[in-house]
Amino acid sequence: MAKMAVVDYRLCDPACCPDGICPATRACDQKVLKQEGPFETPMPGSSPCRACGECVRVCPLGAIKLVTG
Repeated sequence: MAKMAVVDYRLCDPACCPDGICPATRACDQKVLKQEGPFETPMPGSSPCRACGECVRVCPLGAIKLVTG
């Protein structure tokens, strides 16, 4: 089974990220997460997740996990 990144939106709060920009959206080369603007909630994009874990590593709130899907 493949792994993929999943955001726990109960923990996600872009107001806690530097300048309201989600670091996970910048860290992902595949652009799996997209953020329309500062302080907006990051949402899944259309690109497939490679399960590299970079977004998990950089999320300051621990709101992203790799899960088997």
